[in-house]
Amino acid sequence: MRRISKTAKNAAIKSRLKSAVEETYDVKGHYKVGLNAVEGRYRNKFVVPEKRKLSGSLDIDSATKEKYYDENRWDYAVEYNNETFFVEIHPGSTSEVDKVIQKLNWLKKWLEEHAPKIKELKPNNKKPYYWVFTNRFAILPTSKHYKALSLQGLLPSEQWDYSKICKKEK
Repeated sequence: MRRISKTAKNAAIKSRLKSAVEETYDVKGHYKVGLNAVEGRYRNKFVVPEKRKLSGSLDIDSATKEKYYDENRWDYAVEYNNETFFVEIHPGSTSEVDKVIQKLNWLKKWLEEHAPKIKELKPNNKKPYYWVFTNRFAILPTSKHYKALSLQGLLPSEQWDYSKICKKEK
C-alpha cells in the first residue's frame, strides 16, 4: 500500500476540492489525496513546482461512469495551490478531436447542473480545462480540427505543467 506523507494529509484536510466533492452526489467519496485518483501510468503527465501544493484529485470519469455510462465523460479534476483544474488524458490525433470536445461540453454541463460546488473552484486567472495527449500529437496546425480546438482553448500538450500554465497567463 502506498504511504501518504504528513504534508499531503494536511493539504487534504484543507482541500476545497475535497469539501466540494463531498457535497456533490455524483462523486461523493471519490476524492483522493495527491494524484491518487489519477491512473498510475498517467501520473507522470502532471508536473508541479511544489508537490506539497498538490492537495488532491478526482477521477470524474470513473466516479460518474455508472450514472452516465453512454456519455463521453471528462477524466480528472486536480487541485494545486488551492485551484482546481480539469484535465483530460486522451490520444492526440485528429480522429479524437470531436470526442474530446464532446467530453469538454459534457464536463461544462455536468459542472453547471450537478457539481456547482466543484465548478466554483475553477481558477479565475488561468485556463481551467486541459487536454494532455497520450503517445504522440498528430493534429496539423492548418487543419479544421486544430482550429476547432483553438477556439475551445483546448490545444493538447504533452504534460499538464503548472509552471508553464503560469507563464502563459502572465
